[in-house]
Amino acid sequence: MLHCNMNVYTAPIQHSLEDLLGDLHHARRRGDMSRLALLAYCEVRRWARQAGEQALAERSTALITQSPLASREVFMDQVDALIADLEDIHTRVLSQQPALH
Repeated sequence: MLHCNMNVYTAPIQHSLEDLLGDLHHARRRGDMSRLALLAYCEVRRWARQAGEQALAERSTALITQSPLASREVFMDQVDALIADLEDIHTRVLSQQPALH
């Protein structure tokens, strides 16, 4: 009997992660804080819930809903950490794919 691994991401979830990373990198390069806040709260949280990454969903929510941040730099540092976590997940997703021959 074939057993499914819960850590295997479907193609749509993988592609939406790649799109999300692209959007985040673009907004980060531009320094667009409002776009980053929207992406973190809505898109990262939605993707993380769909992918079963509950801790990431909670962190993206907390980034926006917790008490006001001390500065722009603190916000950007937290966004950078969120992006790094998504990149780590993306690397993990790619490593789980079977090699094409």
